[in-house]
Amino acid sequence: MSDPEVAPDAAQKKKSKLPLLIGVVLALVLGGGGFYATYSGLVLGPAADAAMADPSGGGHGETVADADHGEAAKPDGDHGEMAVDAGHGESASGHGEAAPAEGRHNTAANERLPELAFVPVQQVVISLGSAANNAHLIMSSQLEVDKPMAAEVTMLMPRILDVINGYLRAVDVAQLEDPSSLVTLRAQMLRRIQIVTGEGRVRDLLITEFVLN
Repeated sequence: MSDPEVAPDAAQKKKSKLPLLIGVVLALVLGGGGFYATYSGLVLGPAADAAMADPSGGGHGETVADADHGEAAKPDGDHGEMAVDAGHGESASGHGEAAPAEGRHNTAANERLPELAFVPVQQVVISLGSAANNAHLIMSSQLEVDKPMAAEVTMLMPRILDVINGYLRAVDVAQLEDPSSLVTLRAQMLRRIQIVTGEGRVRDLLITEFVLN
């Protein structure tokens, strides 16, 4: 009596497993079909293509554009700041240079010239070399002195002419012909004139004519 009772139970178990197997098979079939449709572009294909083809929308397009604009704007800002800073720097340096120049002009305008006098020296004519050459040196000059000393220097003019004639006659003719030697000749004559006139009387010797004839 036990066999007839076992048989119905086995049949019921087989019937209860059949719907489960059918469901698993259908799930596998539907899953495989959905995967294939998605992979081949049948599902969500047009929407995705439209989103990619839309030039006005899209996060990536806007991000790239914004990034490009941001990068382009940054150098402009840097250059703008550098240009402004450079402009201020040049302007400041320009004002800094102009101020000392104006100060120098104001100082020169306010500074008074010392009271000077110019004492003319008699023209000196010296024969050079042998008489056959007939070469002469002609020199005209003036002495720069302080105005209170003008009368005393004029009184000492014979001494001044004496030292000038004596020095020029002792100088070699080749040195007199060299234009670059005039500075040295002038300094030597001034030193001798200051010795014979006394300290502080003659400030400078101005040569107005120096001709070899």
